Amino acid sequence: MSYAGSNPGPFDPSDPFGPPRPRRSPLRRPLTVALAALVPGALLGWLAYGALGGTGDGGTEGPGAGAAPSVLSSPANGSDGAGSGGGAGGDGKTGVGTGTASAPAGSGATSLRGKVVVIDPGHNPTNYQHTADINRKVDIGTNRKECDTTGTSTNSGYSEAEFTLDVAHRLRTLLQQQGATVRLTQDGDRPFGPCVDERARIGNAAHADAVVSIHADGARAGQRGFHVILPGAVHEGGADTRAIVGPSKDLGKLVAGDFTRATGTSPSDYVGDGTGLVTREDLGGLNLSTVPKVFIECGNMRDTKDAALLTSGAWRQKAAQGISEGIVSFLRG
Repeated sequence: MSYAGSNPGPFDPSDPFGPPRPRRSPLRRPLTVALAALVPGALLGWLAYGALGGTGDGGTEGPGAGAAPSVLSSPANGSDGAGSGGGAGGDGKTGVGTGTASAPAGSGATSLRGKVVVIDPGHNPTNYQHTADINRKVDIGTNRKECDTTGTSTNSGYSEAEFTLDVAHRLRTLLQQQGATVRLTQDGDRPFGPCVDERARIGNAAHADAVVSIHADGARAGQRGFHVILPGAVHEGGADTRAIVGPSKDLGKLVAGDFTRATGTSPSDYVGDGTGLVTREDLGGLNLSTVPKVFIECGNMRDTKDAALLTSGAWRQKAAQGISEGIVSFLRG
């Protein structure tokens, strides 16, 4: 409803006695008809312009510009690891961690399609409740050895088993982003184990293109750094690693190099002569493998400086990133 005051202006439309309407120009009707014909054509042209991408200069703004898709995002000697030792601790983070996890640079979301990777999180968080089961001996090809152990732990009680499972979850996410099929030998979903011989069989049965067993060491305080364990050439009993020694070494070198770059940590200063690579012939998980496989001891849980890294969720994400990049490089040849 319009409101007119007591003294409306000369052009108030509510005033019935306002000024007379101006005479209509004789050209008004032809112009109206012409405009009516032009408007639909202009509208169609604008729509076609927008559908074809705006200016076409490749910019990120304007019609047709698209955004890139986002990428998700009790101590004991170790049986299948180099360390000794064995709880929640650290920052309390498990799973894939915080923030957005990015895939290795320059790789597509399906670069590992058709590839199978088996991740072996060392030990089991509840092994300590099943000592009789994990102490029984199993055949590792060259001799018999304990099924498994509890693993080691930091002085504050953060267990190796908790660490390895957390890194395994993060690593699985990164590799799946690359299109790989990823399997874990255990996911905290069984009361103990699996035993070291079964861990090897899981990778073999999956026809894995690569297997990485994740561990953390339990060496003497003051000894620091990571190392990657490679299979030695074993041909004895049920063990024959001759076919996998070469490709496993290639895998191990790549994992070691990318782990250093991603985490900023140095190779072990107590084994491996500074190379970060160690060859062993006494580990059932390697001796019984028929597919390329390595172990990585990500650091020494018994050293306070290394323990500070291992209990950090941000550092564990870097560790997973480094291992992932090494695996990707290996599988892409």
